[in-house]
Amino acid sequence: MADGLDLGAPPAAPQSEGYRVLARKYRPRTFSELIGQEPMVRTLGNAIERGRLAHAFLMTGVRGVGKTSTARLIAKALNCIGPDGQGGPTIDPCGRCEPCRAIAEGRHIDVIEMDAASHTGVDDVREIIEASRYAAVSARFKIYIVDEVHMLSKNAFNALLKTLEEPPAHVKFLFATTEVNKVPITVLSRCQRFDLRRIPADRLADHFARVCELEGVTAETEALALIARAAEGSARDGLSILDQAIAHAGLDGGGVAAEAVRQMLGLSDRGAVRDLFGMLLAGDGPAALASLRRQYDYGVDPVAVLRALLETVHGVTLAKVGTADDPAQPVEERAARADWAARLSFPVLHRLWQLVLKGHDEVAHAALPIEAAEMALLRIVHASQLPDPSDLARRLAEGGGPVAAARAASPPAAPVAASAQPVAADALPDRFEAMVDLLDQGGHLALAARLRNGARVVRYAAPELVLSGSRPMAADTVGELVVALKGLTRAQWRITFEDVPGTPTLKEQDDAADAAKRQAAWESPLVRAAREAFPEAELIEWPGKRSNA
Repeated sequence: MADGLDLGAPPAAPQSEGYRVLARKYRPRTFSELIGQEPMVRTLGNAIERGRLAHAFLMTGVRGVGKTSTARLIAKALNCIGPDGQGGPTIDPCGRCEPCRAIAEGRHIDVIEMDAASHTGVDDVREIIEASRYAAVSARFKIYIVDEVHMLSKNAFNALLKTLEEPPAHVKFLFATTEVNKVPITVLSRCQRFDLRRIPADRLADHFARVCELEGVTAETEALALIARAAEGSARDGLSILDQAIAHAGLDGGGVAAEAVRQMLGLSDRGAVRDLFGMLLAGDGPAALASLRRQYDYGVDPVAVLRALLETVHGVTLAKVGTADDPAQPVEERAARADWAARLSFPVLHRLWQLVLKGHDEVAHAALPIEAAEMALLRIVHASQLPDPSDLARRLAEGGGPVAAARAASPPAAPVAASAQPVAADALPDRFEAMVDLLDQGGHLALAARLRNGARVVRYAAPELVLSGSRPMAADTVGELVVALKGLTRAQWRITFEDVPGTPTLKEQDDAADAAKRQAAWESPLVRAAREAFPEAELIEWPGKRSNA
């Protein structure tokens, strides 16, 4: 109080602006700062330059790729008036005029943002419809930005349709959604749609490196690559993780380290994963379980270990196909994958993928995750010791194992190499059984099995085969048989059908022969005497062998 005048409280000291998280601080302010969306920017630029502006735009894509940011940039591009106040719509808004600054700060009266998640009803849409009749107050266009538009109710969508199809000339609608499949087709057909892409991991890593440079933070290249992969194509998610990694690094000046990022994200160490994968391929169960337990004791989620193994199998398969190396991968990782790709066949890799994927799903839903992970690894170890299916088929075709014993009672066919070398046309198999054996030994195992189990022969006179029409075979089987026989015999085969019963199938003949042998053995004097001494005795076949009695 001075001379009876109340001067009020003294002014407060100016306060510094609070910390802004990186995801907000480095939000794109121009179209050139949008990462990985060049096709959309080019289309928008051409539309603005030619004056072919749609009245409604729909931006869709996964979280964090820039949908809402793109909507705000479009609002700036359409309402920018340039530094001199005389400019028109442009793909490069100046960012200095009043409309640009007001839109960037979220305070422009003619750019209305609405979150459809909290304004889902028809009444909210009616307010938009009523307000859209009035011209913009200070901007060129009145723009409505509706985020997560798929959250609107069915009635709200229906209320919006007529206005969306024929809006006033001064109104533009900008919609953003992560679930475009939930947006009615009637709405989609009235919008110009832009599908924003996932941002590649290498582009994200470069972006995070620039952010670290601007923030005065050092970061290992591998650490940024880990963050980029964890972001799964989302710039916002990646910047949030980077923010956390910088805070995790503290003030000791060490910067963002890859090992710290792994621990923060609960990722398995890549070197440990490579070692574990090698143990699985070597069939070393105890070592694999010990490696898994070590990572578990360090706090790594068992699901993360299985996920890392999935990434490894996928990476090795891509390396075997010959795709370009991922520049974000360490040199040791690329070398190891190249080595495995050279040593492992595609069938083995596909089998590994199925086994690890099944284990991942089991562990993700298991009541005992670490125990489920151990069982999954043991299953992989066991499968790694099994022969490759193609090798097994070749061995069987060459006469090894139970197939040879099964064929011991039948006259041998002319030997055919597993490489399926054609035989001379004058040396065609003289019997149907020999023809089936030729297919079997030539590598056509499935086709030979179909003939052995289902073909009833009416007449066989190579290269002519007449089968019973009372039990016809599929047309594709007949075509496959003609092609296979031509490749093996150099002869053009003719396969027809007659409507007569035909002979029993080869399997039925074998079963009948086995039954006759069993009956003869059952009625032999020695067995009859044994049956009289042991009335409850049964005749069984020795495991793994066929009865030759």
